[in-house]
Amino acid sequence: MILLSRRSQLAIAAVVDVALHARPSPVAAKALAARHNLPPRHLETLLQALVKAGILKGVRGPRGGYELARERRRISAGEIVRAAMADGLEEGVGPAPESKLVDVVIQPLVEVASRRFLSELDAVTVDDLCRRAGDLTVFDDRKAGADFTI
Repeated sequence: MILLSRRSQLAIAAVVDVALHARPSPVAAKALAARHNLPPRHLETLLQALVKAGILKGVRGPRGGYELARERRRISAGEIVRAAMADGLEEGVGPAPESKLVDVVIQPLVEVASRRFLSELDAVTVDDLCRRAGDLTVFDDRKAGADFTI
């Protein structure tokens, strides 16, 4: 069972990727998309949602792209998921059911479980994920391991 939407998973991956690759220059959406086998336009709305949430910042110009808006230890996976879900785009979801069972029994349970799940994700920082990616040598490039952020 998948508890996170593909959009939320991609948002976390994008932020971690930016954290690993944004030195010395910002990460272009095109490069980010290539590393994740996606069309570049597929990421734009997601990246903009992350900028709007203050997780990433966009850098304009010929060497522009995206970089972290804050230190990676100050950004949690839960915050990234909330930003990805904030615009209300749900993939492959039909109309909401009109059901007293859903409204009174199931939805309150799902809300409690969602809060607990997001609370667990709040305990995981981008720094934690970057360290794990480095330990597992997720990217072949050597510069991904260097981070001189204080």
